[in-house]
Amino acid sequence: MCRNITTLRGLEPEATDQEVEAAARQYVRKISGVQSTSARTEEAFERAVRRVTAATEALLAELPPRQHPPPTLPPLRRIAARSA
Repeated sequence: MCRNITTLRGLEPEATDQEVEAAARQYVRKISGVQSTSARTEEAFERAVRRVTAATEALLAELPPRQHPPPTLPPLRRIAARSA
């Protein structure tokens, strides 16, 4: 699938709203082929991001805890770790 989407389940602390939305946005970019929106694509693109974000949040809330942490950090955490 998309190499930029990382596992969010099992993060400590839990995935933030921003991390979930970033993953949803990357997924929608990948499947739609839309890298930057235009007036013609923005509404549909943003609606899809909201729907995928909501579905992701619901999925993460319903799954049992992971036994092991995810193998990689989400991009937003990698950036924060480099800045610290």
